[in-house]
Amino acid sequence: MRSPDLSPSETRFLEAFDALFDPCDDPFHDDGSHWLPLGMAESEGALGAAFSTERQLAEIRGHCRALAVSNEFAINGHENRINYIVGSGHAYRAAARAGETTDDSLVREAQAVIDRFVRENRWHARQQEIVRRRDRDGEAFLRFFTGPAGVLRVRFVEPAQVAVPSERQADPAAAFGIQTDPRDVETVLGYWIDGRWVEAAEIQHRKANVDANVRRGLPLFFPVRKNLQRAEKLLRNMSVVAGIQSAIAIIRKHSSGTHATIRDGQQRQSDVRLAGGAASFRRYDPGTILDTSAATAYEFPAAAVDAARYVTVLQAELRAIASRLVMPEFMLTSDASNANYASTMVAEGPAVRMFQRLQQEMIEDDLAVMRRAVSAAVEAGGLPHEALTAVEIQAVPPTLAVRDRLKEAQADQILIRNGAMSVATMAMRHGLDPEREQEQRQRC
Repeated sequence: MRSPDLSPSETRFLEAFDALFDPCDDPFHDDGSHWLPLGMAESEGALGAAFSTERQLAEIRGHCRALAVSNEFAINGHENRINYIVGSGHAYRAAARAGETTDDSLVREAQAVIDRFVRENRWHARQQEIVRRRDRDGEAFLRFFTGPAGVLRVRFVEPAQVAVPSERQADPAAAFGIQTDPRDVETVLGYWIDGRWVEAAEIQHRKANVDANVRRGLPLFFPVRKNLQRAEKLLRNMSVVAGIQSAIAIIRKHSSGTHATIRDGQQRQSDVRLAGGAASFRRYDPGTILDTSAATAYEFPAAAVDAARYVTVLQAELRAIASRLVMPEFMLTSDASNANYASTMVAEGPAVRMFQRLQQEMIEDDLAVMRRAVSAAVEAGGLPHEALTAVEIQAVPPTLAVRDRLKEAQADQILIRNGAMSVATMAMRHGLDPEREQEQRQRC
């Protein structure tokens, strides 16, 4: 309540001032969490407490995008996730579906369609970008177009382009630009892209870090964005303090010189001198020698600071970030002095399990794209219709765990001998092209 002693003009001024700093205009608390609408509990709302409006989601995404291009630790985290999830690229192979009598020529034709799709869409590079976008933005939108001869083409849609149009603001089924069945939020009917309707069949939405009934994804580094900023600032401050401590080599005191004489000498050594000699400026490079009179006392507070002590604090922040990623610290810092790669990347290790899970998620989404590529070729007449039912597509990701090639080969031989695995699958597991290797064998 305003004081009755205020004049009308003062009251209007204070109301305008309060409007500028209304908490509703700043959705974040000091710790980075969102303010909740009055009457809403932590667990209420379809999206929970992370974001409840498109504006809040855009702010979160913008913050995490800034980290992805400016924070060295975030960049390293993103790149290592790509290295282990995508690696040298996943291999895709067409094979006869179990229980189906399929002509080998049909399998070869389907394989040619897949190979052409991978080649023309630069799929390995696109895989890397999918992981980067999904981690950075919390989601990746892929849009499909059918080109000449039924070749499927994939293009990215920016998350900001997917938004509810003004005429649909009152429709809860169109929230966040994703039109769903009013009775089932997981049944997507279409997307509003730049205000235009796009059928759900033309879009693949890969979202992360949210529940199935949440329409949009959450960036990977959202929970630890403050840790990333603190780590960056701490490292910068440590470097600045160390630079100050090492810059001044000697302070030379002149017991017989006057203050005016010493000042004249300093001006002669200055890098920039203003007209009339009123002031001069000098850049202090490493190893600088300062001249001063004996009556002048210099104090260097930074000299008493042991910057190395803060390395422990920095490591604690980085461990918190690494724990969010379920990654060893050295994968975030590139410092392997306190880690053993062989003991970390074993089959039972948490990091390997995490990357295997992420690889499997990516394989499921990728296979849906490959099946769509085959369907596009069938619709264009490039493949017979039975290719949709008689041919299946298999994907093999790069190996994650530390490899013992001899033991792997022995295990593969046992599986082949017992009919549990084909020779072609074994070749793909070892990064070989089965058909090319067969051709090379026939030539020898």
